[in-house]
Amino acid sequence: MTSIVSAMPQFLAALATDAVVDPTGALVALGVLAAVGVLAFLLVRNRPKPRAPIADEERTTPAAQVATDTDAKAAAKALRRAARGGVKVGADGKARRVDAFEIAEEEEEAEVVQPAPGKPSDAEQRAYLETGLAKTRSEGFIARLGKLFAGKQLDANLLNEVEEVLFRADLGVKTAESLLQALKSASSRKELMDTQHVWAVLRQKALNLLKSVDNGSLKLTAATGPAVLMVVGVNGSGKTTTIGKLAHRYAGQGRKVLVAAGDTFRAAAVDQLEVWCNRAGVPLFRGKEGADPASVCFGAIERAKAEGFDLVIVDTAGRLHTNQGLMEELAKIGRVANKAQDGAPHEVLLVLDATMGQNAVKQAELFRKSVAVTGIALTKLDGTARGGVVLAIAETLGLPVKLVGVGEKMHDLRDFDADLFIETLFAQE
Repeated sequence: MTSIVSAMPQFLAALATDAVVDPTGALVALGVLAAVGVLAFLLVRNRPKPRAPIADEERTTPAAQVATDTDAKAAAKALRRAARGGVKVGADGKARRVDAFEIAEEEEEAEVVQPAPGKPSDAEQRAYLETGLAKTRSEGFIARLGKLFAGKQLDANLLNEVEEVLFRADLGVKTAESLLQALKSASSRKELMDTQHVWAVLRQKALNLLKSVDNGSLKLTAATGPAVLMVVGVNGSGKTTTIGKLAHRYAGQGRKVLVAAGDTFRAAAVDQLEVWCNRAGVPLFRGKEGADPASVCFGAIERAKAEGFDLVIVDTAGRLHTNQGLMEELAKIGRVANKAQDGAPHEVLLVLDATMGQNAVKQAELFRKSVAVTGIALTKLDGTARGGVVLAIAETLGLPVKLVGVGEKMHDLRDFDADLFIETLFAQE
């Protein structure tokens, strides 16, 4: 190889002077030239490209570029687009992974807090419930009964089929039996001649079940000092979201609201709650990391009394209702709240996921053993065909549904109206 390379100058000189060259040597030399050329090409093509210095103002993601945009909605959308890849470039130019919660925090920074809406009209409430009960009406027990009754009169055979539908629905045995008994009783008096009468009996019985408990709004007043609302529920039920919506609602009504971050059990739970408090425009009381939840509750009530807050909403750790240790912790929080403020907690709201059906009823039964639940907030009603669980809650537990949730927006939490609920559920098209 060395001799070939050393012979290259002579070969090139001979070519330049038209001298006679050895053919074999010429071929070898040309091969070497070709090989060197290919190697040089590959080295140049794969060479790392030098990076030009990046100015601070250029070192941004699409999210950061719009962070100063006056259009808050456009900023929030840009944040979501930028976050889909799970990577963010910081001010130092380095890329790093980001989690969903951090994305949510940034979205909230770009979002303008909207004022709490006024009392919705009956038409708005009806439209809201129609959305929430759409699946129950189209896929649940109401839809199955509708197909069963189509063009028929009630007789013994039809009653048997109705019984099967009711007991297979997410109503629970006790509720299904109550509805069926109402039909049998009316049938024995020969009151049921057609399906319209059948629907009327079912509608009235269901309404009676709901009105057997006090479905009024939350009662959050105290003779002196702040009223205290304690919110409980399992992980994933929508508890944090519900607290944010309630804080926004009461703040919009002119109340001075303080939220207590009593969920010290789950990692990042306090930060997540802070995002909702920022959105609602209310302060958050947070204890030290890993603090006892009961002490956080006590500290929040003491601050509320000192600074003139008239409502404290206490978050608690989302927990499996089968975890006895965590359930006992709820009882402790209730006792400590009562020491800090007379009569506290004034309401204990249990957040239940409507998509759980009868499992939601079982959760409620176990929560009641640890804390005096006064009402239910039923979330995700629009995502299930199991809206009939409202009847089971009233019949089996004797607990009122105080609030229903449909959607993730701040105003997507409404006071429960038994009359409107039943009217919408049993409406015949």
